[in-house]
Amino acid sequence: MTTSIEVNSVQSAESTPSQSESTPPNGTGTALKTTFTLEEVQQLLPHRYPFALVDRIIEYVPAKRAVGIKNVTFNEPHFQGHFPGRPIMPGVLIVEAMAQVGGVVLTQFPGMEGSLFLFAGIDKVRFRRQVIPGDQLVMTTELVRVSQRRIAKMQARAEVDGQLVTEGELLFSRVD
Repeated sequence: MTTSIEVNSVQSAESTPSQSESTPPNGTGTALKTTFTLEEVQQLLPHRYPFALVDRIIEYVPAKRAVGIKNVTFNEPHFQGHFPGRPIMPGVLIVEAMAQVGGVVLTQFPGMEGSLFLFAGIDKVRFRRQVIPGDQLVMTTELVRVSQRRIAKMQARAEVDGQLVTEGELLFSRVD
């Protein structure tokens, strides 16, 4: 028997708090974190240079979604060979960056705090435009489903200047 948790759709970014913390309506008085600095992201994810691809989380809704940014700079090592004279961020790194934003949601999911999640699948990914140095990649991941607290499916998208760059479904597997 498979146990699945379906995740309800969330409100748009306009209706979420803009401050870094908000007080939940449950009367506990406990502040809820809605943004994360680079240092806080590093506490949640194991990735380090040159594979740490999230500079900040600008919106976070627990157990539902996160929006993160990556500032793309010319001095990143992959631009030396991809491609000389015409630097383009590799698509696999865009997908990895989206997955890292998803990892922020998953590593704090109730009952799975601090777990390590690996790719289990990548479906329906499409690349719509190039990402070049100077771009700011804005990545949104939304949790679709968690099965038996081991497998998670997320819908992800990345944009630059409001234009869709990449979108697709990301599957994760929790490892112990």
